[in-house]
Amino acid sequence: MNDDWVLVRFGELTIKGRNRGRFEDMMVRQVKRTLAAFPALTYQKTYGRLYIRLNGEDYNRIADRLKDVFGIVSFSRVLRCENDLQEIRAAALQVMREVDPAPRTFKVTVKRVWKPFPHDSQEMNHLVGAHVLRNTPELKVDVRKPDTELKVEIQPEGTYVYAGVQQAAGGFPLGMNGKAMLLLSGGIDSPVAGWMAMRKGLEVEAVHFHSYPFTSEQAKEKVVTLAQRLAYYAGSIKLHLVSFTDLQTKLAQTGHEHLIITLMRRSMLRITQKLAEQRGALAIVTGDSLGQVASQTLGSMHVIGRETTLPLLRPLVMMDKLEIIRIAEKIGTFETSILPYEDCCTLFVPKSPATNPNLRIVEKAEDQLGEELDRLVEQAVATVETIELTAESRSDAPAPAEERWF
Repeated sequence: MNDDWVLVRFGELTIKGRNRGRFEDMMVRQVKRTLAAFPALTYQKTYGRLYIRLNGEDYNRIADRLKDVFGIVSFSRVLRCENDLQEIRAAALQVMREVDPAPRTFKVTVKRVWKPFPHDSQEMNHLVGAHVLRNTPELKVDVRKPDTELKVEIQPEGTYVYAGVQQAAGGFPLGMNGKAMLLLSGGIDSPVAGWMAMRKGLEVEAVHFHSYPFTSEQAKEKVVTLAQRLAYYAGSIKLHLVSFTDLQTKLAQTGHEHLIITLMRRSMLRITQKLAEQRGALAIVTGDSLGQVASQTLGSMHVIGRETTLPLLRPLVMMDKLEIIRIAEKIGTFETSILPYEDCCTLFVPKSPATNPNLRIVEKAEDQLGEELDRLVEQAVATVETIELTAESRSDAPAPAEERWF
């Protein structure tokens, strides 16, 4: 009798050598957390793979969740049968009849991992392919560019038969590579940067700077919605809301109007570094994209980045806007990001912001504030409001399950 399973393939963690087993265990735990709402599922881990037995659960709902799990490179719905030629043939025919849309051409690829099986891979290609052809006369064999590739894997515990591979998010298991703080604005770029950081195995805590009452409550709620969207991929996420009003107002009074964006961004990094030290984070993630705005020229990024000793991770730095928008649409943040609610970075924007600020002049402007700057930074840190957001519902899924991420 054939059983319905899902074959899950792990991604970049295969490069981890002697630590591979530990990372695979982390990956399995993450999958189980993601699929906790499906109690009938059972799991079987092998080297570099995970098999999930459906036991009557809806495959389409499972696939909708699996495609967004970091660390999964792809997965397939498979039939598992005994290591018996007739059962393998029957499973192959069943799989081919269920391919949608119906193919016109196919090829068979057999991988015989369990060597005691009496027929080698080449023999099995012909034995299985001939059986399918006899029972589906509308099909033809095309070994070069088939519409469907029927795959058969003969393993010690049984044979797996499938005819499709669904791409997933890839990357590393969430949290495998440590923790970072994400500067989360209400724009398009920073949520994408956060998603990309999580995809590379970073646990992320978001930091948002607001200037109430100059910025509205709607602007704050917009950021909460974006953080909640990121929480779908992470399971949960902490959002630190920093009141930036007093510090921003003081910086605007320095008389260096053209440097105000540089001064604000440096103060944000100073505050974020202090939060990182409290939270055990080892890096700061930003949505900077080279040359996109005045604060993201190479000169500006150099001067702004000198404020922190933590690594500044800029996942989008070499991407153009259309690439960033494409990812934002896929992960479900774009529609929220373009809502017309201002953030604190739109306040006090000069007509001609510095694109190549001088570090010495910037530091001199900060020195004018003396201990007042340190006091305002400490005040901002001390009054942070932290909320924890959990995964949102899937009623607004960002992309159909069959789409590729990259």
